Amino acid sequence: MPDELLPTTQAAKVVGVNRRTLQDWVKAGLVTPTQRTAGGHARWDPEDLRRQVEEVAARRDTW
Repeated sequence: MPDELLPTTQAAKVVGVNRRTLQDWVKAGLVTPTQRTAGGHARWDPEDLRRQVEEVAARRDTW
């Protein structure tokens, strides 16, 4: 696990989308946070999120 996990707003900036878009992707099952806090907030490993977004983009390219 990385040294620092990012909250959703910062993670969204890493992949160039709005916070709400990232939350929608989670609800749709397209991406999964690295972990959730005791309060239910998503925390993201930036490299893992980039990988997940690349995989989703690759799947879309094959449709």
